[in-house]
Amino acid sequence: MIGNSIIKLESVDIFQPKHLVLSNVNLHVDKGDFVWLIGQTGSGKSSLLKVIYGDLNISTGEGHACGYDLKKITTHDIPFLRRKLGIVFQDFQLLTDRSVEDNLRFVMQATGWKDKKLITDRTLDVLEKVGLRSKLKKMPHELSGGEQQRVVIARALINDPEIILADEPTGNLDPDTSEEIVLLLKQISQSGTAILIATHDYHIIRTFPSRIIKCENGKVLEDVQIA
Repeated sequence: MIGNSIIKLESVDIFQPKHLVLSNVNLHVDKGDFVWLIGQTGSGKSSLLKVIYGDLNISTGEGHACGYDLKKITTHDIPFLRRKLGIVFQDFQLLTDRSVEDNLRFVMQATGWKDKKLITDRTLDVLEKVGLRSKLKKMPHELSGGEQQRVVIARALINDPEIILADEPTGNLDPDTSEEIVLLLKQISQSGTAILIATHDYHIIRTFPSRIIKCENGKVLEDVQIA
């Protein structure tokens, strides 16, 4: 990690696949930051997130995420980068045929956890953090949308990430539930995990004012204001 920066991009051009999506991107996210990422559909928000979690390569400029050089990162290293990143999507992506507990266990086993007691303890710990310890044995279809998204956040917390990238995490939720989810993410940031949320929801941004980054006209604008 460079200083306190978890994410640092300098003069980066982002292509998707050969089309230039964002040019000369400069971005820094530090430990415990809570940052909004806004911009119209197609403005490059998802491409920017993909660069950070190693799904898109960079060829120009410099990029670092969670201690990894994004320009030099190998296919072998990407899973290790992603253990330091929690990722939360709009559509939950829970395994529908497994309980909450087994969804979390699946991720833990896939990322190298072996000790059964440690797995059980960590499962309870992350569910406690998101207020769902009592839902351990429930199946996803037995949960509300907000509860499912809390499970996704618990899953993102398993490996104690340095940052959580959330791509439209409230997109399928009603306004009250959206506020609960953002409040939870805000609390997580206060314990030191940086949070970067891509959203279209200006109401939620006004409810929880914080630093804003905007993708617009092929550029990334840092620290913008919204009316």
